[in-house]
Amino acid sequence: MSTPEDILRLKQLKETEPIQQAWDDWVSTREALRETTLLLDDPDLRSMASEDHEMLLQSLTEIVKTTFPTILVPPSRTEHMSALMELKSGVGGSEASLFLGDMLRMYLRAAQISRWKANIVSSNNLDTGGVKDAVVEFKGPGAYDALQWESGVHRVQRVPATEQSGRVHTSTVAVVVLPLIEESEAQKEELYSMDDVKVEVMRSRGAGGQHVNKTESAVRLTHIPSGITVAMQDERSQHQNKRRAFSILASRLMEAKLTREMEARRASRRNLVKSADRSDKIRTYNYAQERVTDHRIGLSVKNLTSVMEGEAIQDILSALRRDYEESQMEDLLAE
Repeated sequence: MSTPEDILRLKQLKETEPIQQAWDDWVSTREALRETTLLLDDPDLRSMASEDHEMLLQSLTEIVKTTFPTILVPPSRTEHMSALMELKSGVGGSEASLFLGDMLRMYLRAAQISRWKANIVSSNNLDTGGVKDAVVEFKGPGAYDALQWESGVHRVQRVPATEQSGRVHTSTVAVVVLPLIEESEAQKEELYSMDDVKVEVMRSRGAGGQHVNKTESAVRLTHIPSGITVAMQDERSQHQNKRRAFSILASRLMEAKLTREMEARRASRRNLVKSADRSDKIRTYNYAQERVTDHRIGLSVKNLTSVMEGEAIQDILSALRRDYEESQMEDLLAE
């Protein structure tokens, strides 16, 4: 009869099988490449060996760039989480708001492609066109892990429709992506105590008719230890606004917790930290050159139209994910 220790050892062996298989593939492929390289010096075999050499080199590269990181990098603790995205127009006036509307459409299209359920929680639409700010939920496993790289300042360079002289304007939109935390998960993570949250109710402001003006349906939460404040007035009832506000508060506290954990892990290797500072300019959308450049990894995609349609943005997100996994590998090797 198997003992608990035997079962544990079998489980550990099972978990290491993919690592052993990847290492065996690496060793055998490297040895085959070494032998094929020697054949390149033989005039009679050079042509055939050249094809094998290229194929083996590609296989070896694939193992290093894809297989090893997938196996060795610890599973993401947020891989099951949905995402909460906040967009705010920055410098550029009405043009920034117009671009925010374009970006919002891009993310909604990307959500369709990725089969996430997108829900616009709130949006401040302007009479002149465009959107001043918006909050969107993207519900589906992996949404946060895919979209978290979008936090930062997005810069657009283009000629506004209202520009008579054809002069290029530069505008910005600030994006913040938070893990969307359900109430049960917030309790599990122990993100806050109700004793630390100040709850205020007030009358909603802005459009909404008599209901908005006569009832105290707006809610403002203040997390006293961190100073984080969340105000919500878009729902019609106080209960709905309070539930939504607590969800956003939990998301912001979870992001702060994840950031602290990341900084703690990398404190001794500051030169490798890929900053996600929200004040950083992370990407430029250049309409004249039909080009999108992500400044963090030096990647340029010369198909801006496809990016704004939510298609080529997937390539940028995948590249950012690979860069993150490579940095994780570097951390592991350094340790």
